[in-house]
Amino acid sequence: MIRVILPAHLRNLAKVTGEVSLDVDGAPTVLSVLDALEARYPMLRGTIRDQITLQRRPFVRFFACQEDLSLDPPDTPLPPPIRNGEEPFLIVGAMAGG
Repeated sequence: MIRVILPAHLRNLAKVTGEVSLDVDGAPTVLSVLDALEARYPMLRGTIRDQITLQRRPFVRFFACQEDLSLDPPDTPLPPPIRNGEEPFLIVGAMAGG
């Protein structure tokens, strides 16, 4: 079971409170977690990554175990604490402006 924390606006869109728990087949990766998330919550398709290219949206970041995974290849296996459900996988809306 993979624990996922979404930013508030995506929780509202998906109509969930708190964190989301997902079953992911095989070794969990950013790609497989996002696939499972979008399968369970289809209203999130296109909000985290482009629907055609599956590339991460510019102002969205991924964190696991206090490490930024946003620029890592999407098929990189997630760290053991994420796979074991000890730590959540975080999807964060980046801040911009000046």
